[in-house]
Amino acid sequence: MNLDQQIQELIDNAPEDDLTTQGIMAIAPVLKLLASRFKHETYFVWQNFQQQWVLTTLAHQTKPNLSKQVIYTFASAGDAASSNTSPGSPQSIPIISLLFQLIAMESVDSLVIFDRPGDLMSGTEIARQDLQNLIHTQLQQLYPSGGDIPSDLA
Repeated sequence: MNLDQQIQELIDNAPEDDLTTQGIMAIAPVLKLLASRFKHETYFVWQNFQQQWVLTTLAHQTKPNLSKQVIYTFASAGDAASSNTSPGSPQSIPIISLLFQLIAMESVDSLVIFDRPGDLMSGTEIARQDLQNLIHTQLQQLYPSGGDIPSDLA
């Protein structure tokens, strides 16, 4: 499924109100821009038995009190399987959906995307705060007065 189809799927599965649809359409260019930087249209994410994405806590090597929560995503099911010993299974998730869900996941600091199959050493981090900032900038350009922006959109 290409990126435009993924955006359409978000719209089709959104609550049936004009505000949500307008919000998705407003932020779609940001989601597509980020998603287009990656080689694959879907990635594999570990899910536990409750179908929740598995979070990994990363701690700073020299500052033990500094940590962040990340979700690892993989280009192939094999890479996902070789990277995790947690119960559950890797699930294929469209890249647009990954980015869209990251916006609202307050307990998650970043996605780490391993874009090259077989390479689990060089992932690309997408910080939730950076994504929210890009969306905020996009919304300010579309709605300079701020009047029509839903307060909880980004």
